[in-house]
Amino acid sequence: MNNHIKCPKCGKEIVIAEAIRAEVESDLKKDIESSIRNEAEVEVGQAKKELAESLSLIRELKNKDKDREVEMQKRLTMEEEKIKFEALKTYREEHELKEQEKEKIIADLKKDLEAAQRKATQGSQQTQGEVMELELEEMLRREFPDDEISEVKKGVRGADVTQTVKDKMGRTCGRILWESKNAQWSEGWLAKLRDDQREAKAELAVLVVENAPEGVTTFTYRDRVWVTKRKFAVPLALALRFDLVHLYFEKMSNVGKDEKMEVLYQYLTGSEFKHRIEAIVDAFSNLQETVEKEKRYFSVKWAREEKEIRKIIDSTHGMWGDLQAVTNRSLPSIKSLELEGGEDKDQIS
Repeated sequence: MNNHIKCPKCGKEIVIAEAIRAEVESDLKKDIESSIRNEAEVEVGQAKKELAESLSLIRELKNKDKDREVEMQKRLTMEEEKIKFEALKTYREEHELKEQEKEKIIADLKKDLEAAQRKATQGSQQTQGEVMELELEEMLRREFPDDEISEVKKGVRGADVTQTVKDKMGRTCGRILWESKNAQWSEGWLAKLRDDQREAKAELAVLVVENAPEGVTTFTYRDRVWVTKRKFAVPLALALRFDLVHLYFEKMSNVGKDEKMEVLYQYLTGSEFKHRIEAIVDAFSNLQETVEKEKRYFSVKWAREEKEIRKIIDSTHGMWGDLQAVTNRSLPSIKSLELEGGEDKDQIS
C-alpha cells in the first residue's frame, strides 16, 4: 500500500499520516485559537462588564460622596449659622447688660453730681450769706465808730447784727436790729425779724437783701420792718440813726410832757418827716453812686457832691427848725445850725 501522496501544486510527495496529522493539528489549532479567542472575548467582555460596573460603582460612590459633601456643607453652614446666632445672642446679652450697667453708672453719677451741685449751691449761698453779714458788720463799724456793733453768735436765735446807737456823750439812744439775706425773697423773713426785734427790745429792725421784693428799688417800710437793698444800707442807717438820736433827745427834754410827745409822734409818723428822711437817703445814695463813678465823671464830681451836700444841709436845717418849733426851742443849741447873727431861721421868720 502506498502511504505517500504527491502534492498537486508542488509535486512533493507527502506521507499520508503526516498530512492527516498536520491537518488535524491545524484544525485543532484553529479550534484552540477560536476557543481561546472566545474565552478571551468572554473574559474581556466580563472584564469590561466588571469595569463598567466598577466605574458605575465609582461614579455612584462619587455621587454619594458629593451628596455627603453637600449635606455636610449644609450641616456645617447650619452649624456655623447657629454658632453665629448664639454668639450674636450672647454678645447682645452681654452688650445689653453692659449698656444697662453703663446707664446705671451714668444715672448714679448724675444723681451724685446733682447732689454735689446742691451741696455746693447751699454751701455757696451760706458762704455768700456769711460774707454779706461780715460786710454789713464791718460797714456799720466803719460808718458809726461811736456805736456799739454786736454780732449775734452762730447758733444763737436772733438777727445778724445789733447796733446800739450812742450819742457823743456815750449815752444809749436806741437799738437797730440788722438782718442780711442773700437768697430769693421770702415774706417769712419779716415775721421772723419782728420776733427777733421784740426779743431784743430794739426800736427799729432793718432787713438788708440782695434780691428785693417786686417794686422795691431802694428801700421801703414793710410790715413794721425796714427793707433795703444792700447799696442803700448806709444812707438808710444814717437816717434811722439820726432819727433815734433826736428822738432820744426829745424824750429827755419832754419827760412828763405827753402833749409834746403826741405832737412829736404825729410829726415822726407824718408824711413830712418821711419826705425828709427820703431826701436824706436819696442824697446819700446819689453821693454813693457819684463816688462809684468818679473815675469816669471826675470833672463834674465836685459840682455834683456840692449840690447833694447842699441838699443835705438844707434838709438838716429844715428838720432842725421843725424840731425846734415842736419843742418850743428846748433843744440844746448847735452853733453850726445857727445863722451868723446868732439867730436861727425860726427867729428870722
